[in-house]
Amino acid sequence: MLISKIDLSSKYDTTYRRSRLLAKFAMDKDSDSTVTSLDENTENFCTNPTRDILAEGITNLFKPTIEKLDERVASTIQLQSELRGQLDALAAQLRDIEKAQNQIPEFADKVKELLNVKHKVTIISNVLSNSQERLTGLHRLIEKEQRRRQALLDSALATNIS
Repeated sequence: MLISKIDLSSKYDTTYRRSRLLAKFAMDKDSDSTVTSLDENTENFCTNPTRDILAEGITNLFKPTIEKLDERVASTIQLQSELRGQLDALAAQLRDIEKAQNQIPEFADKVKELLNVKHKVTIISNVLSNSQERLTGLHRLIEKEQRRRQALLDSALATNIS
């Protein structure tokens, strides 16, 4: 049984980092703009105010959700790192168990010996049971013979006394 090392971070960390870099690049690109709020955009307000207000509203609407999502992704990465550590520890324990199992002695010969002993004990038990049955039968015959002799003795004494 071979235990391989499990790597959880390979594609998830790479994908997350790539998306964070793209988002940062997009933010840096947007930060080159001089527009930071509606109040500072008074010279462009007349050209397309609806677009600017709508863009700022959408940004404000999604910003908390994106921040929460970013926190959860960071938390997930941390938990995956902890899980990776636990899996490595478990793999080490499993390797130790595997090594211990390879050192277990063979019991096949001992099992055969035990089966032979069991067979012999069964035979002896049968012999003892048969002997017990014979002794019980002899005991009944002896009691029967004793009762017959006692009856003969009693009848002989009764005839002699009368």
